[in-house]
Amino acid sequence: MSIRATNQADVIPLRPLPAVPPALPREPLWRDLVGEVLRRERQAQGRTLKDVAEAARISMPYLSEVERGLKEASSEVLAAAAQALGLSLADVLALAGERLVSLTAARSRSRSLGSSAAGGRRSVRSTGPAGSVGPVGAMRPSGPMGGVLLAA
Repeated sequence: MSIRATNQADVIPLRPLPAVPPALPREPLWRDLVGEVLRRERQAQGRTLKDVAEAARISMPYLSEVERGLKEASSEVLAAAAQALGLSLADVLALAGERLVSLTAARSRSRSLGSSAAGGRRSVRSTGPAGSVGPVGAMRPSGPMGGVLLAA
């Protein structure tokens, strides 16, 4: 028997580790969403990072950091990148907003599943553009985006 084999001991825990409930995904950050939109559009066009950065007149490393959500780009930089991709700033922000809504809805569903399993209740209310508050379904959407759901 070797020395190594004799020095190894079985470790027996005193009590089992508690079950940890699965963590909810973190709240999406705006810079991540905008970067995701820029990268997805650039790749859909089959363009390189260098090509878009030159067309936008911003540095390639900076555009890369924006796409990866590491830098919070100014509106001027975002507008330049959008224009280089043939988009408007409004297009980029609308696509990022759509992604935010879908991620938030998925996050709310997973949160409500966890609270309903524990017997908890959640209240969801909506606000309209004029700030009116009412129960979901009683809202009269107006404007291009309709109402916004808020989970409490």
